[in-house]
Amino acid sequence: MASHVNPTVRRRRLGMELRRLREEKGMTAEEVAERLLVSQSKISRLENGRRSISQRDVRDLCGVYEVSDPRVVDSLMQMAKESRQQGWWHAFGDIPYSVYIGLETDAASLRIYEPQIVPGLLQTQDYAEAVIAGALPEASPEEWEKRVRVRMRRQQRISSPEKPLRLWAVLDEAALRRVVGGRQTMIAQLEHLVELSQLPHVTVQVMPFELGAHPGVNGQYAVLEFPDTADSTVVYLEGVTSDLYLEKAGDVQSYTVMYEHLRAQALNPDQSRDFIVKVAKDYARETG
Repeated sequence: MASHVNPTVRRRRLGMELRRLREEKGMTAEEVAERLLVSQSKISRLENGRRSISQRDVRDLCGVYEVSDPRVVDSLMQMAKESRQQGWWHAFGDIPYSVYIGLETDAASLRIYEPQIVPGLLQTQDYAEAVIAGALPEASPEEWEKRVRVRMRRQQRISSPEKPLRLWAVLDEAALRRVVGGRQTMIAQLEHLVELSQLPHVTVQVMPFELGAHPGVNGQYAVLEFPDTADSTVVYLEGVTSDLYLEKAGDVQSYTVMYEHLRAQALNPDQSRDFIVKVAKDYARETG
């Protein structure tokens, strides 16, 4: 399974174990940082899995927490070693959203709401090229190409014959009406969306304009769940310069409930397919 080698998930799991040990010891992050002569922010980054954890870090923290069982220490040290391995995405160089890719690679299910564009996992290559070039006007063609290749590689989670990603996608009508790459590109994209929506593990729903205000008006977000119960559900909010990952139970519950309201208000899957086909026909008439 991917969870045995995925460095992002390993870091998260190790971070949770280190936080548990600290809390069992009754220590604050500030106290630990002071003992180790490091910054509090380093302790926080180690615990939230956003930073690679060295075996030396683990050894030092186990010393502070007085972990006496050598098997526990060895296990944590092994997790630290695995957390520093390279994921498939590292072959593409520096990717700003590499943490998200690591989580998506190991997720069992993904629920996403997208108000502006078709989600990356459901994009055709032509559409992806146009989206990335439009969103990053100051980037080089080489950067655009790299991001497109990463996006196409990510889509293997949808087409994988073994344990494909369970995907729910709710799209605002604006994502279908926004002409990205020209009308022919949009026709091909919408036909691709209809085709993927017929897969047993992919559900696509549309939120038409006429339904008015709804729980997704605050913007795009995704909810990732994992096959191992030791890995907590994550809510992902994409930003311009930095992304936000929410893991607290209350935050996850709020976004999960909001997503269920979105799904309830949106057109059902069959109605959504019909709606997408209609929009594609509108584009075809306009190009005719």
